[in-house]
Amino acid sequence: MDTKSLIINIATTLFQQKGYKGTGLNEILKACDISKGSLYHHFPNGKEELLIACLQSLNEEITKDIVDIFDRYPTTQEATIAMISKLIESFETDGTLTGYTFSSMVSEMASLSDPVRNACAQLYQEIQDIYMEKLVADGFSKDKAQSIALMMTASIEGGMMLCLTQKASEPLKVISQLLPKML
Repeated sequence: MDTKSLIINIATTLFQQKGYKGTGLNEILKACDISKGSLYHHFPNGKEELLIACLQSLNEEITKDIVDIFDRYPTTQEATIAMISKLIESFETDGTLTGYTFSSMVSEMASLSDPVRNACAQLYQEIQDIYMEKLVADGFSKDKAQSIALMMTASIEGGMMLCLTQKASEPLKVISQLLPKML
């Protein structure tokens, strides 16, 4: 793995675990075993630029995973159940959803920085677009599909946050039962 990818991977984990403000540059440098000069070589604008790179990396992973699942199932209902089941399994196995959500970073930073807010908005829009395309393929009008995709995104993201705060998979299990019935 190249140095830039290493920095992004480690910083992403630290930001998810401790938050943007709770993760210092020195902590990232130590965890990556690199110098400050090396970090600034790859991220000349510092920590905020690194956060945006982390969000983009998470986006690639999350959307690839969603696309893979949605391509394997013929309907939005089946794909949604499979995707939420995967989240539940991950949570019950690992005790966390690190790698599947960036909500904690969004809530902490989106109101403080337009570049971060824009990166977050783009990430959520890409997720909604995946859902919308599947819903249109299921026969929903584009307008109705956009509304349902927004509701799906909000429900699933909210469910993940509730799982993390309650330290239980029950919120996603409830969403897995109810959300497909609404489609």
